[in-house]
Amino acid sequence: MTPQPSWIPVLITLPTLVPLGAAALSLLLGRSPRFQRVVAIAAISVAFIASCLLLYLTDRHGTFAVAIGGWGDKGFPNGPLGITLVVDQLAALMLVVSTIVLLCVVVYAIGQGIRDGTAQQPTSIFLPTYLILTAGVCNAFLAGDLFNLYVSFEVLLTASFVLLTLGASEERVRAGASYVMVSMLSSLIFLAGIAFAYATTGTLNLAEMAVRLDDVPDGTRNALYAVLLVAFGIKAAVFPLSTWLPDSYPTAPAPVTAVFAGLLTKVGVYAIVRAHTLLFPGGSMDTVLMVAGLLTMIVGIFGAIAQSDIKRLLSFTLVSHIGYMVFGVALSSELGMSAAIYYVAHHILVQTTLFLVVGLIERQAGSASLRRLGGLIASPVLAILFLVPALNLGGIPPFSGFIGKVALLEAGVQNGSVLAWILVAGSVVTSLLTLYVVARIWTKGFWRPRADAPEGELADQGPSALIDERDDGAFSEREDVGRMPAMMVLPTFAMVVAGLVLTLWAGPIFDFTDSAATDVVHRGVYVEAVLGGGESR
Repeated sequence: MTPQPSWIPVLITLPTLVPLGAAALSLLLGRSPRFQRVVAIAAISVAFIASCLLLYLTDRHGTFAVAIGGWGDKGFPNGPLGITLVVDQLAALMLVVSTIVLLCVVVYAIGQGIRDGTAQQPTSIFLPTYLILTAGVCNAFLAGDLFNLYVSFEVLLTASFVLLTLGASEERVRAGASYVMVSMLSSLIFLAGIAFAYATTGTLNLAEMAVRLDDVPDGTRNALYAVLLVAFGIKAAVFPLSTWLPDSYPTAPAPVTAVFAGLLTKVGVYAIVRAHTLLFPGGSMDTVLMVAGLLTMIVGIFGAIAQSDIKRLLSFTLVSHIGYMVFGVALSSELGMSAAIYYVAHHILVQTTLFLVVGLIERQAGSASLRRLGGLIASPVLAILFLVPALNLGGIPPFSGFIGKVALLEAGVQNGSVLAWILVAGSVVTSLLTLYVVARIWTKGFWRPRADAPEGELADQGPSALIDERDDGAFSEREDVGRMPAMMVLPTFAMVVAGLVLTLWAGPIFDFTDSAATDVVHRGVYVEAVLGGGESR
């Protein structure tokens, strides 16, 4: 192997360490909101730049690994002890997409805070907590050992508990309590899986565990895989482990809901990808994953059809489209994995954008309920910001949603099994129903006159902010006319553009995801980068 430059380990740690350091600094600057904002934006910008450099380097030179602390024997077969960070093309792509989302959302949240005033808003705790969430998400993508992945989950989940209950309203505390209980259950199952894995293999390093699991009896391997799948399935909101999500996410402030919807479930999907390809290759759970993917798609989209609140509706579509990603993973082919990776990147950007748009709708119209909305077409900017990602989510050509779904369908047809064909049919039905539910939002929220809405005369009297201070009254007597601040509109527009990039450069991006999928499916590249030639497959 070519020796990696001495600065590569520093670069790999930046997406985690810089936000953590910035979180500590921003806590010290709690009495100075302006400096807090500067620190937050600067820290996430550094993480984004570092992620872009890692994306370039992994594309040119392959996978990089670093063992933090220098503990233990680094040579095969003992493997590194302590913290191992690994960045390959998949991890680098997830880092870039995630930091784009995190940067746009924090600018959106800052714009909302400036517009609403900071005196009564919990901005002094919001930004440090958000930076801790950033560090947890980035470290999850870099984690090269099972316990470090567990720690990353706990860091981002702890931060998410705080963000979900900002303002401590009755509704948010109730949703937060449910979220905490489900997350604790998932963490306990994951911790049991870690203990089981260590007892079975004597290591928690993912690369070394991959090698040692080859000598473990199939029954034990499948039992371990099942435990980890349940833990990761809860975090990814895979049916039937997804019922917690639609009751939790919609209660949070718009920027919090946006980043949760865009990123947190995708960290769970990423963990499923690593477990499926690195630790348990061979397709022993493909049938289970296919059935789960199909049910996730169908149940999620039927749940969305039944909703009248846009945030709950989008939360169900979020669950539904996790099924597409699970479908791609379950096919256990390079084409299926490439399509799944592309679809994850697409969905992170599009789903986040739609929740940011909902925040703008709440601010301008005083509600996110279709029973109250109407006439939003009067704001062309808002209409365009919604229409483009909505069509993208619905899979209308030539948008990236259509491209990703066609790639998944092609992979399913290539598989040729009866279950794969059923999933292909389920994917088409889900896509059509997704288009139906976003069309409902468009026709009722934008085209219909507000006077024709069943509760069109009612609206929240103040704009949606970090603190939940709902005060229903007559829409005509609303004190705040709901102007959309430029610092909220511009990051939303940037997210729309980022989603279109996946369409305009679909060819080069698919070339990259094909290469990433090849390395993921053929795990020898990952193992060799960590263990230095211990295995090459």
